[in-house]
Amino acid sequence: MGRVGAVQILRAARRWPRGWPRWRRLLAPVAGPPAGIVGASLPGEATIAIVPELPEVHALTAFLNERIAGRQVERCELASFSALKTVDPPLQSLVGRVATSCQRRGKYLCFDIDGVWMVIHLSRGGWVKWYDQLPATRPRPGKGPMQLRMGFDGGGGFDVTEMGKEKRLAIWVVDDPNRIENVATLGVDPLTPQFTVDALAGLLSGNGATLKTVLTSQSLIAGVGNAYSDEALHAARLSPYKKSSNLTSEEVSRLHAALVEVLADALQRAQGLGASELKGDKKQGMAVHGRTGEACPTCGDTIRQVSFATKSMQYCPTCQTAGKPLADRRLSKLLK
Repeated sequence: MGRVGAVQILRAARRWPRGWPRWRRLLAPVAGPPAGIVGASLPGEATIAIVPELPEVHALTAFLNERIAGRQVERCELASFSALKTVDPPLQSLVGRVATSCQRRGKYLCFDIDGVWMVIHLSRGGWVKWYDQLPATRPRPGKGPMQLRMGFDGGGGFDVTEMGKEKRLAIWVVDDPNRIENVATLGVDPLTPQFTVDALAGLLSGNGATLKTVLTSQSLIAGVGNAYSDEALHAARLSPYKKSSNLTSEEVSRLHAALVEVLADALQRAQGLGASELKGDKKQGMAVHGRTGEACPTCGDTIRQVSFATKSMQYCPTCQTAGKPLADRRLSKLLK
């Protein structure tokens, strides 16, 4: 949020009636401010990014694997030089090789191109668009969303794009994905048999961070991001700010079941969808994430949000925090 935006929010909040509690002043823009108050909105409220997480990347991996396995790479054209993080082997060394498979590790797409790996992390704004007949034009390097164009024999292929201004999408070409530090240090995959209640308890017990932080730490649990951590915490009826080391055994079991169920349900919805349909399906399946100001589907209370620098989290006060709205810490600092 820029300086001007911060000042506008501060001025708007000061115009609420004096008897209006501070937390109501902060959260009222979500549910609707008192009559006559305009121009106050929470950062991130207007747009909720549909960020690819484990279920979407898993379904996208299966979609791409069906289309590229056994096909020869004929084109590999980089449109964003900053996206490529390696130089040896060179990207062009993939041309002429036959694609063996597309696999998923956490939220990373891993393409096995005859023993050489192209690994892509889509970050917050990245996605893959498949064409049965790839456009013949070469992508132009520049400031647009295009990052990479890859084509195969028969004419099919895909574009890798990244929307937004952050530009954190990353591409590596390596002889082993484990040479990429963030891949080598990925935690347990929550959709594997290794993710047991005891495994989750072990991750939580020695960690002083909040549940939200632990669930989104890729070195602990691979593939869960902002959206599905919101959904799992809501399903488990746990506050995102609860300390991980303070959970009872019953709460750990509840969180484990909620996380597995939320991800499995999302994965089931995503199965068989085309790459262009996956993001839309993700939002439709959300109970709280991206639904600030709507009614909680479980209890009917108003879904609230807490904003951070570049993202926000959503939760239900009745289901998760004993009816107490959480302070939006960024705005709280402004109003002190």
